[in-house]
Amino acid sequence: MYCILIAGVPASGKSTAAEELSKRLSLPSFSKDRMKEILYDTVGFRSRAEKEALGLAAMRLLYETAERLMQCGLPFILENNFENASLEPLTVLLERYSCTAITVRLTGDFSTLYRRFLRRNNDPGRHRGHVVNDCYPERPGGRQEPSLSYEAFVKGVTARGMDSFSANGPCLTVDTTDFSAVSYDTIAAQIRAVQGELSHD
Repeated sequence: MYCILIAGVPASGKSTAAEELSKRLSLPSFSKDRMKEILYDTVGFRSRAEKEALGLAAMRLLYETAERLMQCGLPFILENNFENASLEPLTVLLERYSCTAITVRLTGDFSTLYRRFLRRNNDPGRHRGHVVNDCYPERPGGRQEPSLSYEAFVKGVTARGMDSFSANGPCLTVDTTDFSAVSYDTIAAQIRAVQGELSHD
């Protein structure tokens, strides 16, 4: 049994990759961010602590969904900002069900990804539960923190292991500095080849 993890640097296109690969591989895809959005819209938060608690709840829901699928022996896709702290609970789950995770790790030129990250956070269409703030739905004139510096962005990515994460199986690294150069057909073909090798082991 196998699953696919879409991991990598913030603003590297993980959500898009998960959606495109889900269509090409005919696999269900589950996103922690989407689960967070549902929780935010339903429950909201009134403090940073409550926001962090909702994030942890979304991660638990993501892993609960994964476990249910593993119990049925079904492949699937998980998309998240996987990091060092994600590895231990994920490894326990994978070992429990003898599931091999194929990691698709998205990365690129950090300065380009940083500029994309800032544009995304400043986009009025961005779900407000993801923007740094202390209350959602926001109060009129609600407080927001200053934009993250480039140095803090890089430090957060590298210290948390987002740029080096991989689980217990093969890892495919994809450069998304230029989205127009990314071929999801090629990535899907690579995953099929790896999955075929795993099935013959």
